[in-house]
Amino acid sequence: MRGTKRPLGAVMAWVRRQPPKVKAFLAVVAGMAALVFIRFIVHDHDNLFVAAEAAHALGIGVLIYKLTKEKTCAGLSLKSQDLTALFLAVRLYCSFVMEYDIHTVLDTATLVATLFVIYMIRFKLRSTYMVDKDNFALYYVVVPCAVLALLIHPSTSHNIVNRISWAFCVYLEAVSVLPQLRLMQNTKIVEPFTAHYVFALGVARFLSCAHWVLQVLDTRGRLLTALGYGLWPSMVLLSEIVQTFILADFCYYYVKSLVGGQLVLRLPSGVV
Repeated sequence: MRGTKRPLGAVMAWVRRQPPKVKAFLAVVAGMAALVFIRFIVHDHDNLFVAAEAAHALGIGVLIYKLTKEKTCAGLSLKSQDLTALFLAVRLYCSFVMEYDIHTVLDTATLVATLFVIYMIRFKLRSTYMVDKDNFALYYVVVPCAVLALLIHPSTSHNIVNRISWAFCVYLEAVSVLPQLRLMQNTKIVEPFTAHYVFALGVARFLSCAHWVLQVLDTRGRLLTALGYGLWPSMVLLSEIVQTFILADFCYYYVKSLVGGQLVLRLPSGVV
């Protein structure tokens, strides 16, 4: 076990010494390598979407365990949970009026679990909530997402309100984790359960992004035209990529912490 940790630790130390541009380049290369690997081992790329939802569910399960067993919500952002509940509620509405499928059921279960987390933070465990650290202004993300949805949305035959709502939930999902990352940056120290939850979100976002990218490659770009015309198809793909890169830095420090055998994750300044 030690022999495995030492080479990994040496690689992490080397990466940490590199300038930001080199780190960004290495992240892109690692992402492309992972996509190639996934493309060859996963034959049905729709399974990646299911795996992404499973990773998200696992992350919420970790949160519920923390809230019910440890009786504390310290380190958790209520604002991120509010944004998650908002985009899930809008997406469920769109699913019911536009396209009902198995993902509607999964989203319903996720929304119920998220509402339970919100209830626990807002009422049962309010005394442990770090309200002073959870200081991300929600209008910084909600308003731009709403404006962007008005300007760029699907070009399908559905009602215009439904199309704008669908675009809004896609954009909001991409940035819903920002308040959680801000809270962790404010505290600098992230306890294990919160770190596991955010890492699970990172894995879910990468798998979802991989699903879309590989689908585009497999259809030789026809998937983008199937989604509609104009900027909307590109914005869907861009939103998936943005979600992945928002969490990439945190996932790096999470893996680095695990390799170093640290139970508590310490974030340096400038991660978020």
